[in-house]
Amino acid sequence: MNSRLKILDCTLRDGGYYTSWDFNSHIVDAYIRAMNNLPVDYLEVGYRNTPSKEYLGKFGYTPVSVLKHLRNSCSKKIVVMLNEKDARPTDLDLLLRPIQGLADMVRVAIDPKNFDRALVLAEAVKAMGFEVGFNTMYMSKWHEYKGFLDKLSLLNGVVDLFCMVDSFGGVSPQDIKEIYGVVKSKTTCPIGFHGHNNLQMGLVNTLTAIACGADYVDATILGMGRGAGNLNMELLLTYLNKEGLEVDFNVLGDVITAFQPLLERYKWGTNLPYMISGANSFPQKEVMEWVSNRAYSFNSIVRALDNKRNKVADNARYPQLLAVEAGEVMIIGGGNSSMEHLEAIKEFMLNRPSMPVIFVTARYVAHFKEIVNPKYYCLVGNESKRMTRNLKAEEYEGTCVLPPYPRMMGTEVPAYAKESTFELQEIGFANHYSDSCTTLALSLALSMRTSNVYVVGYDGYKGEVLSEKEMDLSNENRFLFETFQREYSDRVNLISLTPSLYKSLKVESIYQYL
Repeated sequence: MNSRLKILDCTLRDGGYYTSWDFNSHIVDAYIRAMNNLPVDYLEVGYRNTPSKEYLGKFGYTPVSVLKHLRNSCSKKIVVMLNEKDARPTDLDLLLRPIQGLADMVRVAIDPKNFDRALVLAEAVKAMGFEVGFNTMYMSKWHEYKGFLDKLSLLNGVVDLFCMVDSFGGVSPQDIKEIYGVVKSKTTCPIGFHGHNNLQMGLVNTLTAIACGADYVDATILGMGRGAGNLNMELLLTYLNKEGLEVDFNVLGDVITAFQPLLERYKWGTNLPYMISGANSFPQKEVMEWVSNRAYSFNSIVRALDNKRNKVADNARYPQLLAVEAGEVMIIGGGNSSMEHLEAIKEFMLNRPSMPVIFVTARYVAHFKEIVNPKYYCLVGNESKRMTRNLKAEEYEGTCVLPPYPRMMGTEVPAYAKESTFELQEIGFANHYSDSCTTLALSLALSMRTSNVYVVGYDGYKGEVLSEKEMDLSNENRFLFETFQREYSDRVNLISLTPSLYKSLKVESIYQYL
């Protein structure tokens, strides 16, 4: 093992992608106590950022007061990170001048295409007395940046660390060896490696970098980090202990225990979508957003990534749905009231046999297979699989409807419905939720030039404490109904015939119509 090897922990900085850079003080204090007694040399605690339009928590800005507290309690070198795309030399009086003497190193996250601009920023950071880390992202794509590797010699005498960042988690040990050799031939500064764990290669790649002579390596507690996460610090230290590094495993166990509740809550780590993205060098940010979005099924994410891999906008295209006019339409949602008032809903349909019925979800389709009304099934997310489970081929009749082409998450249609599947020409409103089943259903109703849209099964959620999924769905539906009422209430009545907590829905009892 390289006797000069420095270990950098970036749990708070990289793990902040899951917590919006908020960590409670108990976790942070436990983290600092542990790190003070573990063979870790640098702690990268967060970003220094200019004001953002999105919420960034405490360690998204790492204010002076926070750094003072850390400096007083931490015996290790403290690192903050700048995003080069958002920072210019003129920003450094705001970002770095106040933390001189509090942070030891500033690492700059760099897109290789911005090398020249980043070098100017690094020189300005160095002039302020900080150690400078040049964290160069997208390692698996460096060969696509013409002339980038030839410029590395310009870093000599400027930066204190050139860090190879496997942003996509897709490099192999052989890649490490080859790229390290090129970097070493062109630089005199220490070299580091920061790996992601999409393909579960974090440890072997880091050990390969160490074998090549790397001076710095990164890891995080429980592998906490963006997307699929990073190399687990506990795994790295356990392996290096076998090589002679002294590790207090009781202390290591304490910090793991402190972070365990976060792992249980956010469930970071690799899975098939992250594996595919790593193997194909797709951005972590996009996949992370998909994986954490309740509207996207696992299969739809894999399908979208497969389309991306094949460089196609969508994997299927269907004819556009021809306009059908209807004076009134019923939309069936997935709430419990659809079942609680099932017989009344079916009687309401029986009295209006020409009224189109739109199923937002296939959850309850089996209960309506005998109705004679024209049936439309919205296929978004995992609804195709749900429909296949709940409705046999011989029971199916009607029309399946897709959002307009191309669909970001790709297309999946039950095999028995392919000949009767069509796509809308456009989403009539609320493009913010263009991949929502409810958006599709309301847009379909609008395309029918209807005057009355009856909905059932949009109950809303009772109680003061909602799960994150319930909160997201509640906010989505509320936005959609409010938008619909604001834009179309002068010509379309939107009426819930079952109880609903959505204030923008006019509620009438279905029983008054029977």
